[in-house]
Amino acid sequence: MKSVFTLVGMILLGFGSLNAQKLKKGVWKGSLLREDGQHIVFLFDVSYKQQQPVIHIINADERLEVKQVSQKGDSVFIEMPFFESSFALQLQKDGSLKGKWIKGTSRKTQEMPFVATPGVTERFPKGQPAAAKLGGKWELTFTSKNGNSEPAVAEFQQKGNKLTGSISLASGDYRYLEGIVKGDSLFLSTFDGSHAYVFKAKLAGSDRIESGVHYSGPVYTGNFSGKRNENAVLSMDEVAVKLKPGEDKLNFRFPDLDDKLVGIDDARFRNKVVVIQIMGSWCPNCMDETAYLSDFYKKNKERGIEMLALAYEYSLDNERSKKSLRKFQQRFNVDYPILLTGVTSSDTLRTEKTLPQITQIKSFPSTIFIGKDGKVKKVHGGFFGPATGDLYTQYTREFEETIDSLLVD
Repeated sequence: MKSVFTLVGMILLGFGSLNAQKLKKGVWKGSLLREDGQHIVFLFDVSYKQQQPVIHIINADERLEVKQVSQKGDSVFIEMPFFESSFALQLQKDGSLKGKWIKGTSRKTQEMPFVATPGVTERFPKGQPAAAKLGGKWELTFTSKNGNSEPAVAEFQQKGNKLTGSISLASGDYRYLEGIVKGDSLFLSTFDGSHAYVFKAKLAGSDRIESGVHYSGPVYTGNFSGKRNENAVLSMDEVAVKLKPGEDKLNFRFPDLDDKLVGIDDARFRNKVVVIQIMGSWCPNCMDETAYLSDFYKKNKERGIEMLALAYEYSLDNERSKKSLRKFQQRFNVDYPILLTGVTSSDTLRTEKTLPQITQIKSFPSTIFIGKDGKVKKVHGGFFGPATGDLYTQYTREFEETIDSLLVD
């Protein structure tokens, strides 16, 4: 009887999809609705390939392609290509969308109301001309509600009202930010399936940012302020990772995504320069690092280089973790092993349980470099993605210099 009802439901949905309107082509404005009345806004473009809808989420120079878009009648389901992130929506009579954004976390599943309107091409209404030019580097301070402060460096580009760039903390960057300068105010936002941010602030001329507010996800609110500083430098001391005294080699063995055990002492890694990526499928900066490392590995593996990733996931549910990690593996065509450590990212003993030879892992991603003699040569905490400009250029230059020096040794 159950199969009959299922078949009838499928037939009805099929008829509904024949009569339902399709998602309109072109640029849309999406808004995630917070309970405090603030909206986290972003733009996306809808197109069709072989009659199937494809979405590109727009953040400054990034166009994040989303292929898993399905419509049955007036119901639209969108699964993001990374993270445990999706949209369950209903197409309205006026062509707009309403529903919710659903995101898996280390605790309970997070949901936010979502609306989207076709034909709106401005992320923020322009209004007044910009009263200041913000292009360049900025020294910022972020302060949480409990009073904890954290230094940051921002690098912005401005053309007329349009403002783009990124903000970097020692623990990682906020990826591609886009918005406007309107009068004496700035507005920036981003959405990539995990990051859902809006930044608003007042300007005191072209050299100071004041009364900044950072909205993140459904409830978080923090403050920030800053001053122009073209020589701003971000200290990485708070995310530094080192070998413990008396240690020089790692010793681990974990299953890959096909349940095959892989260890650092395997023949594949002997007499090779090995890069170990400490990551998680929940981590947006890990997405950018995976893109970089996968490309680098393909171009350089014949030089005697190997890589592997150690994944620290939200839960101990292996199937849930594998599903999320395969998104990374498939999207970036990762050829090196991704290993499940079996320890969650929130476990305070994650380092002791998996890599007891090093000090506390403080940032995802982090990177360990191993020489051809099998000994750890360098550990780097953190990563700066392509949206950060000079910081990304510096990171990739140092990464490649480290590899070159280890290949010579």
